[in-house]
Amino acid sequence: MSRKGLSLEEKRKRMEAIFHETREFFQLKELEKIAPKTKGIVMQSVKDVLQSLVDDNLVNGEKIGTSNYFWSFPSTALQTRKRKIEDLTEELDILVKRNKEAERKIEEASAGREDSDSRAEKLARLAEAESLKETNLKELQKFRDCDPALLETKAKAADIAKDAANRWTENIFILQSYCCNKFNIERSEFDKQFQIPEDFDTIP
Repeated sequence: MSRKGLSLEEKRKRMEAIFHETREFFQLKELEKIAPKTKGIVMQSVKDVLQSLVDDNLVNGEKIGTSNYFWSFPSTALQTRKRKIEDLTEELDILVKRNKEAERKIEEASAGREDSDSRAEKLARLAEAESLKETNLKELQKFRDCDPALLETKAKAADIAKDAANRWTENIFILQSYCCNKFNIERSEFDKQFQIPEDFDTIP
């Protein structure tokens, strides 16, 4: 029959008992020898258990010289637990107050919203109005492409694009003329080399 291992909380209590029973200072390596023999805590878990007690301020740890020493007295542990209880009590009070405030706001928000024929009728009319609004928005979207303001914006954008295209066309003509004169080549040869179509021209 296999032996059930100790829970973390049981290990913590037994580890803490080592300090309170002996009232001594220990190094980790000493605890790794003592804990398995006297408290049944496996050596591999001693470090983690000790660190959890240090994190909760139930065991003190300090480096003295090149070594780390750990200690805990019953009075210190008692004070730590009292402070923990006080902190939790304070936190509980805050949460209770927040809960009461939330309940009060729910009551205020619920006022006038009780179920009634009048309220049901108003909600139905609201739903109908929202449905009609959605339908109208969809219908309006169909005519958006014919919006005069949108058409004017598109026309202006087209003019800007045409002007830009014509500027580039003129630049190509200038470059074409320069190359033909400079290197004594025919325009058709230039157009062929740079894949310029015969009907290439500015946009009227």
